[in-house]
Order: sequence, then C-alpha cells, then structure tokens
Amino acid sequence: MLTLDRATYDAIVAHAKRDHPDEACGVVAGPAGSDRAERLVEMVNAAGSPTFYEFDSTDLLQLYKEMDANDEEPVVVYHSHTATEAYPSRTDIGLAMEPNAHYVLVSTREHGNNDGPVEFRSYRIVDGEVTEEEVVVVEQLPRRSTT
Repeated sequence: MLTLDRATYDAIVAHAKRDHPDEACGVVAGPAGSDRAERLVEMVNAAGSPTFYEFDSTDLLQLYKEMDANDEEPVVVYHSHTATEAYPSRTDIGLAMEPNAHYVLVSTREHGNNDGPVEFRSYRIVDGEVTEEEVVVVEQLPRRSTT
C-alpha cells in the first residue's frame, strides 16, 4: 500500500496536467528504509515526448547525490501517460530499477490539462513482475518517530 499526503498527491497530479501533452516525471524521496514519501522532486522529461519519459542524466545524478547526503531513497517514481491507461508499459517495466519504490502512473488521457479527474494508480515492479497496490491519501503523514 502507498500512503501519500494530500499535498504530494495534488502536486503529482498538477505536474502531470501541466506537462500534458508530454509525459511528466519525478521522484518522491523519503528517509531510507521508511517507505515515507516526503520530498517531491519534479524532474524534466528529457525526451520531451507524449509517449516516453526519460530523466535527464545530470539531474538524476544530482538527485541521487542529494538523497545520499540526506540518507534518503526514492520512495515513489512517477510519470504520466497522456493517451493510455495508468498501467506500466513494457518500456516502463524494463526501466524499473528500484525494487523498493512505488511506481505511480497518472493518466491524463481523459481531460488533458483541463479540470477533471485523472487515473492515479501505484504498482510495485520487481524483476519484471507488476503488482498493483492500493493508494491511500491522507491529509498529512503521521509524525515521524524519533526513536
């Protein structure tokens, strides 16, 4: 199960709508080993494509350096589909290299960047196996324990 706070959920949806008709992409980092999606990092789709996303290698390297310095890991890796359902493509499955991450897909196919709902789904992708999981949106994440 993926738990997101309302602000992060809304920001991912807004990013997907804003970048439509191109695919949007990004990461939500959190403390290593915690499964807490805390820090949204919108990335640029270096492919600039409505059917494919690619993180800019320089930006991605910088993000991993920041996460390493902050003892964080990618909790969510997200991108949008602009013309198809929110289900991982064969390419998406092949690119899924973070076995602990939640892979979120947002489909903007119905309303594009206009008002209206999106399809928002999350998956675990490990060794090419795709498993859909429940998404729970809370107003805010519970406080982090300090012990």
